[in-house]
Amino acid sequence: MDSNQQHIQEELNISPEEAGQRIDQYLTNLFAEHSRATWQQWIKQGHVKINGHDTKSKTLLKGFEMISIDVKLEQAVDHQSEKMDLDILFEDEYLLILNKPVGLVVHPGSGNPTGTLLNGLLALNDHQVMLPRAGIVHRLDKDTSGLMVVAKTTETQNKLINLLKTHDIKRQYLCVVRGQISQSGTVNAAIGRHKTQRIKMAVNFDGKSAVTHYQPLEVFDHFSYLQVELETGRTHQIRVHMHHLGHPLVGDPLYGNPKRVDPSVNDELKVLIRQFPRQALHAQQLTFDHPITHKSVCVESPLPSDLSDLLSELEILDLKNNDFDEMEVEYCE
Repeated sequence: MDSNQQHIQEELNISPEEAGQRIDQYLTNLFAEHSRATWQQWIKQGHVKINGHDTKSKTLLKGFEMISIDVKLEQAVDHQSEKMDLDILFEDEYLLILNKPVGLVVHPGSGNPTGTLLNGLLALNDHQVMLPRAGIVHRLDKDTSGLMVVAKTTETQNKLINLLKTHDIKRQYLCVVRGQISQSGTVNAAIGRHKTQRIKMAVNFDGKSAVTHYQPLEVFDHFSYLQVELETGRTHQIRVHMHHLGHPLVGDPLYGNPKRVDPSVNDELKVLIRQFPRQALHAQQLTFDHPITHKSVCVESPLPSDLSDLLSELEILDLKNNDFDEMEVEYCE
């Protein structure tokens, strides 16, 4: 089989028991890896025939017909494949979950035509090229580390996208923010494009609904270590919502002015914070019911060394608020 093209060539005999269904619905049920809209397009283009004749999507099956299918699937992405040493923590025939390192761009774009995660996924197998965005269903910013789920089949990709839309994939993050947050809370504030700075997002009443839940794990004199769970998945959501609360992420170059440090912070800590090279954000856990096998999937990524070192330094400098009781956090069993 050509890695850039697949061919669906089938002849199907309709039984009396299958009568009464629309042909587009029948084909969608039979070939679940392709959406109903895709089958409607193929029927319109003449790639599906009943008894040798063109048909319409709304045609009802009567029984004893012969359906002929002749569809050539062209590749969905046109980018260069590149072998990469991807850190894959879970994989089966339907999907994989990988640990994205800091600095890896997810999609090719202006200034990044190669060297992205998408390029690396295309080198994994012959099927990723057939999937939109090479199977990617959500993204992380370049300098955010952690877990991403990637589909390996069209059916899985469609179902994962639906799980994200219905908030049935639990995405848990860890981050370090400026200021003290000693109580759990929720930010429910719509996010849209910034009115004047187009590369930024902002809380905007005309934007899309965005909900972020947060819980403190440790509180220091001037900083807090949080566990954050996304209910929605807007661009820069955690970064925008924390900035909106007045607690931007440490090291965030877009929303936090990483060089600005409270004057009361001691000199050693000022250097530590100013030198932290990226937003202190890590996608730590993904939990969901597998869209095909329906088994529970729960994958964790260890805290990367730069964030672990930052927390250790905060503790060594004895900035921890001793009056704060650490809260219990549930992780995968």
